[in-house]
Amino acid sequence: QVQVVESGGGSVQAGGSLTLSCSISGYRFSSGCMTWFRQVPGKKREGVAGIDSDGNSAYAESAKGRFSVSKDNAKKNTLFLQMNSLKPEDTAMYYCSIDLCGWALSPADILSPNGFGYWGQGTQVTVSS
Repeated sequence: QVQVVESGGGSVQAGGSLTLSCSISGYRFSSGCMTWFRQVPGKKREGVAGIDSDGNSAYAESAKGRFSVSKDNAKKNTLFLQMNSLKPEDTAMYYCSIDLCGWALSPADILSPNGFGYWGQGTQVTVSS
């Protein structure tokens, strides 16, 4: 059974930083893409940043230049999201997920939540002005 656990969220002031962590266990495949998503109540879940199975990174326009996604090479299926220069509009519940991503034709495709089926409880990020 695949388990997804996100952590590292919190409340910060605008301009601050947070680092989110994601640990996925029970995923039986040796490769795949991992992506961070976020969702605000009443809105669709959106991709923030991810790494495909070839190690290519993809970022949403809103994340470029401020966020950095990385994997823990020592721990399988562990993903981080370093978030700098946070803005109030970054306030959301953040989730991560994993998939084989055989449906992805380009790195940017992994920002779509449609192909992902494993979700955790998420970690809340709140940015105050």
